[in-house]
Amino acid sequence: MKKNLAVTFGGRTVEHDISIITANQLMHAADKDKYNVIPIYIDRNGIWYTGDALFDMAAFSDFNPKAKGVKRVFLSCAADATLYEYKKQKPVCRIDVAIPAMHGMHGEDGTLQGLFELSDIPYSSAGVTGSAVCMDKAVMKSAFIGFGFPVLDSLFFERDEYYKDSDAVCKKVENKLGFPVFIKPANLGSSIGINRADDCGGLRYALDVAASYDRRILVEKAVTDITEVNCSVLGTAAAAKTSVIEQPLTASRFLGFEEKYLSGGKSKGMKSLGRKIPADISEDMANRVRGLSLDIFKALDLKGVVRIDFIIDNSNGNLYVNEVNTIPGSFSFYLWEPAGISFSALVDSLVAIAEKQMREKQKSSFAFDSGVLQKAALGLKIGK
Repeated sequence: MKKNLAVTFGGRTVEHDISIITANQLMHAADKDKYNVIPIYIDRNGIWYTGDALFDMAAFSDFNPKAKGVKRVFLSCAADATLYEYKKQKPVCRIDVAIPAMHGMHGEDGTLQGLFELSDIPYSSAGVTGSAVCMDKAVMKSAFIGFGFPVLDSLFFERDEYYKDSDAVCKKVENKLGFPVFIKPANLGSSIGINRADDCGGLRYALDVAASYDRRILVEKAVTDITEVNCSVLGTAAAAKTSVIEQPLTASRFLGFEEKYLSGGKSKGMKSLGRKIPADISEDMANRVRGLSLDIFKALDLKGVVRIDFIIDNSNGNLYVNEVNTIPGSFSFYLWEPAGISFSALVDSLVAIAEKQMREKQKSSFAFDSGVLQKAALGLKIGK
């Protein structure tokens, strides 16, 4: 019997469009003999839709919620794993497994994962904690430091702190980190809102841009002689494996949104990016990257498929972890193809991981008979 495989995408995020591309790639790669693929599109206002029309990328260039083949739906918080039609409130289908193809806030950050947990729906991405930690770059950086993973020096600020005294913030960056630095909104991906600053003027511009996207801003020491490498990890914290390592190629000083998504052709997502596979690094460095990737995956209790981005300082050979993408663009399928894992097989792995994690959840007891309610019914005082 085919499984009902829900793919969620879109959402209230600046990465909305990239999410649509990632979902489209996965939905077309999924084996239709194994799955009834159910597209669930979340529009920019957070409203959910499903329907066959959502398999066509053209539907999103000027989305019409009243178009033929589109139906507004919602997911109940009750533990029944059922998708309901909005107006009639009748069941549309039961969801067997969900694959979030979300990027950014309101989807990759643990919020959607929390809904799936409440609904008892097996899902393929990292859980609530891992998703939330890896979404906020400031928190993620603190977690890396706590676990002893190598990171570049950094500072983070609240937006209000910068608006209140921009001179003090700029002076602190200059004194603590010097130049050059990278300035990043804490809760965004796809390189949106990220800029490099080489002086105080550039720093103010970059802080203004970052503050327009998020209330928390990360400022990080830049490496001038740099090699960037990425490694994907697939599995659960207890059983994971690493992919081939890639080396993104960029013509600018850092890999921006335009180079990731607008320079390589129509709707190809991250696969269109220029890269070396495998990365042009020594075997010793490759082993360090793979080993650190597995350590990070386990420490943050991740699952599904993630991509971990690293920085190598060529001047001294130091390796630093930059960030974890818990739902990477294109699901990093191009990093698994060299190992003989097709995108279709990767989908199968994600489904199996989701189901395995649900079985683990069901092994835990969620009930405890304290006897408190019986005492309360007798009118007895209950001590605190």
